[in-house]
Amino acid sequence: MLIACPQGQCPEFPREKPVSTVATASSQPSRLPGVLLAFAVAAVAFGLGRLMPLVGGAVWGIVLGIVVRQFAPPSARFVPGIRFASKQVLQWSIVALGFGLSITQVAHTGLESLSVTLATVAAAGLAAWILGRILRVHDTLKLLIGVGTAICGGSAIAAVVPIVKPDEHDTAFAISTIFLFNLVAVLLFPALGHWLGLSDLGFGLWAGTAINDTSSVVAAGYSYSHAAGDYATIVKLTRATLIIPISLAIALVVAWREKRGGASDFSLAKIFPWFILWFLVASVIRTTGVVPASVLPVIHFVAECLIIVALTAIGLSADLRRMASTGPRPILLGLGVWAAVALTSLLVQHLIGRW
Repeated sequence: MLIACPQGQCPEFPREKPVSTVATASSQPSRLPGVLLAFAVAAVAFGLGRLMPLVGGAVWGIVLGIVVRQFAPPSARFVPGIRFASKQVLQWSIVALGFGLSITQVAHTGLESLSVTLATVAAAGLAAWILGRILRVHDTLKLLIGVGTAICGGSAIAAVVPIVKPDEHDTAFAISTIFLFNLVAVLLFPALGHWLGLSDLGFGLWAGTAINDTSSVVAAGYSYSHAAGDYATIVKLTRATLIIPISLAIALVVAWREKRGGASDFSLAKIFPWFILWFLVASVIRTTGVVPASVLPVIHFVAECLIIVALTAIGLSADLRRMASTGPRPILLGLGVWAAVALTSLLVQHLIGRW
């Protein structure tokens, strides 16, 4: 992880080292400056997201974080807090999102849309693998873009980041790429839907399976019709549940590679994404109705704020020079995977008569 500085000569962030319990406790206050910086920038991003909902607070968080990093680079004392916000707060936000997902609410629609959803996820994975090799995009960035396009954009990327541990600039690049095509989809999909003559449910199924971020699905769906918006939202929530099995599968692959590589400190418990388990617990609690309905909007608001803070911290950690040096290949990969998902969704709908 790099800190921006003059002439691009950037020292590395200090790497975390094992410390004693006493040292850990005494070092906790050092996180405060970085956390406060992330919250301050995120607050601005949240306001801009409210003014421009098609872009959203998460995108503004990434953008503003990168801008601050480039023009007013944080000093070393901010690093522990920024790292904490980009990792721990990120995991908390995913758990909080679980309270907004009722399993029973989406079960019926989920079964109806399952064939299309599974086909689009498979298409995203295959396209990411093939195009990634052709474009020579490295495996981690290829995985982030593929998962984000297949499931639910930034939330899915956020879920696998603690497992694969990518560089912050890779995470920022992947999320920015995904949201770029989210914005294009919001503007393009309704017009294409009318041109193709899709029914309300047909368009809802297409938007719910081919657009990544939930807010973008909602925006595109309801701009088509109210019925399309309702259906698209439920399909999207069903698709989001795939975060759990895919994250667990990725964790097992990472664990297998570490074990095969002879890592002496290998531990499945250490690499297991426990926050995904808590995400599932939160979803079950939401389903049982234990949490009062009046509290759910508050939890959703907290989850939204936490993920904006976390993505802002990722932006504050990102090195724009390294992102620029990556070139256009990741964006071309994102475009290709997104196109594969959108076309696969339409093809499967046509084959099963859901047009």
